[in-house]
Amino acid sequence: MSALPSLPDNSRYEKACDQAIAMCDGNLRSTIKALIMANEYLEAELEELQAAIAAGCVPARTHAASDAA
Repeated sequence: MSALPSLPDNSRYEKACDQAIAMCDGNLRSTIKALIMANEYLEAELEELQAAIAAGCVPARTHAASDAA
């Protein structure tokens, strides 16, 4: 597991928050809802990958993943 930086760059998070809110036309409730939905999607993806690994199926590496390694 990769190490997280000890002190995250808060300006990066502030910018990401501003962008998410802007994408939802300034509606904070819609922004939160969109982020919850995105998180649920990622959790489902993670569960599928974990199940595939547990079953002995290793997902094929994408071109981008092999370049990063």
